[in-house]
Amino acid sequence: MGRITASKKQLKPDPVHNSILASKFINNLMWDGKKTAAQKVFYSALDIIAEKIQDKPAIDVFHQAVDNVKPNIEVRSKRVGGASYQVPMPVQKNRQQSLAIRWILLAIRDKKGQPTHEKLASELLSAYNREGTAFTKRENVHRMADANKAFAHFAW
Repeated sequence: MGRITASKKQLKPDPVHNSILASKFINNLMWDGKKTAAQKVFYSALDIIAEKIQDKPAIDVFHQAVDNVKPNIEVRSKRVGGASYQVPMPVQKNRQQSLAIRWILLAIRDKKGQPTHEKLASELLSAYNREGTAFTKRENVHRMADANKAFAHFAW
C-alpha cells in the first residue's frame, strides 16, 4: 500500500490555464493514454461553463467545484478485538484532492446518453453550486463520519 511515485514532481501545469489541478484532472480523465482526447473533453466542458457563467473565469469555477467536493473527514475501518468499527478520521490534503477528482469522474461516468464534455460541464456546475452526484457523495461521507463519531476515540 502507498506506493510512492514521482508524479507530483513531474506534473506540469496544463497548457491553457497554467493550473496544476487541471492537468491532474486531465490525467485522471484520460483513458488508454489518450491525453489529447482528455484535454479536448476538459476544455470543451470549460467552454460550456464559460458560456453559462459569464462573470467568473471557467477555471475558477472548476477549482471551486473541486474544493466543494473535497471531504474534510472520512470513515476508515479499524479492527478492535474482533469487531470492525468505522472510525471517523480527518483526510489529508492530497487525498482530499484525489477523492474529489475521483468522485467527479465517477459521477460523469455513471451518467449515460450525452457526450462526456457535457456531462463534465454539468457535474462541475452542480458541484460549484454545492449539488450534484459528487457533492452528494461528499455529504454522505460526512454524514457517515458524523454518525460514527462515537468511535472517534479509536482513531490512531
